[in-house]
Amino acid sequence: MTRAAEPAQGNHRATYREVLAEPRFRLLFSTRAVAITADALRITTFSVLVFSTTGSPLLSAVAFGIGFIPQLFGTMLLGSLADRLPPRALITGGYALTCAAALLTAFVRMPIAASLGVVALVSLATPVFQGASSRLVAQSLEGDAYVLGRSLNNIAGAGAQLFGLALGGGVVAALGPRRALAVSAVLYLGCALAVRIRLPRLHPGGGATGSAGGDSGAVRASLHGAGMLLRGRTVRRLMLAQWLPVAFVAGAEGLIVAYAGERHFAPGWYAVLMGCLPVGMLVGDLLVGRLLRPRARERLVVPLVALAGLPLMGFAAEPGVGVSSGLLLLSGLGYAYGLGLQRPFLDALPQDGQGQAFGLLGSGSMTLQGVGPVCLGSAAAGMGTGGAIALAGGAVALTAGWILTWHPSPSPVPVPNDSAGSENSMEQHACSPPAR
Repeated sequence: MTRAAEPAQGNHRATYREVLAEPRFRLLFSTRAVAITADALRITTFSVLVFSTTGSPLLSAVAFGIGFIPQLFGTMLLGSLADRLPPRALITGGYALTCAAALLTAFVRMPIAASLGVVALVSLATPVFQGASSRLVAQSLEGDAYVLGRSLNNIAGAGAQLFGLALGGGVVAALGPRRALAVSAVLYLGCALAVRIRLPRLHPGGGATGSAGGDSGAVRASLHGAGMLLRGRTVRRLMLAQWLPVAFVAGAEGLIVAYAGERHFAPGWYAVLMGCLPVGMLVGDLLVGRLLRPRARERLVVPLVALAGLPLMGFAAEPGVGVSSGLLLLSGLGYAYGLGLQRPFLDALPQDGQGQAFGLLGSGSMTLQGVGPVCLGSAAAGMGTGGAIALAGGAVALTAGWILTWHPSPSPVPVPNDSAGSENSMEQHACSPPAR
């Protein structure tokens, strides 16, 4: 399925019912939600296991984040496989590999360094099968249905993460960390079996079965493909626009526990504050995705980015619990800005590199979300947590101003996404006048 049919979609507003009626998307959507629940359960449980074994807060923090930063290296070295290998085998293998890693860390008594190495190695492959899954979604849904599909994934992802965190606490308390890791492995295994049984056998382009194609080495092709994507001005800008606000807000989120401690909030209030951002994200995605037409979403990109940042600047006044909760809710609403960038981003991609592009988009975001808290934590040492959170909000607001200087007009006429014409498409987007 190509994107050639997209111009006919115009300003048509799709519905969530239409999106969920697509069987392939429904399968990928449901397995992804279960996998995110398993991720949250596995990550927190592994961190608890490391802390209970070593008593080291540093190693516990490393265990929590060890699966994030290696993803960018995985995309750079292996990302082309998302477009070169059959998607059913790739996605099934990804879930099976994560299941095996969870079982290994649960039941094999290894040195902590070896356990961390296992998790890091598996995370190298994560962007590959996630990129293949995202490519199938893009091929299954057209026009505004694709944007709403991304919206549903965002909503389900936030909800599944919250559920996984809550489940992790209960399962660890009831079964202990090693058996809790085994529970996450069972969830991954269920995802692998569902994809293997219900997803048709497709070749890498998404059609009938065939060969993977391409004779060049995977690493060489991945490095070349990533370089081509990042050299394209529009693709690079659209990736940065989706990375930077999320990274800055994630950095602010990483300071919430310390802020609540500095302000001497009652025990447990930090958890309420941490829940405000994802709740705002859920509401924002639902409202913007369901009520606004495509062009309206694209026009609101800059105001929504600003909304994600400006409330955080209020933390410079070190507000109390009620005001802090409201500011974080408002910031979460602004996360819906990403829906207005989905169609321009997809239009700018070469047809034969979509899987790697989606993998790079996700892994870059995860890496920067890991770096953001470290940078802002360093800043908080000098200016306090309230000042550092306000600094993050100011950085998001500056990013909104930067996007305003180049963000293309809503719904430009797409250029066919063949590899020869993709760079022309990028230049046409880059020369469009800024949205006002």
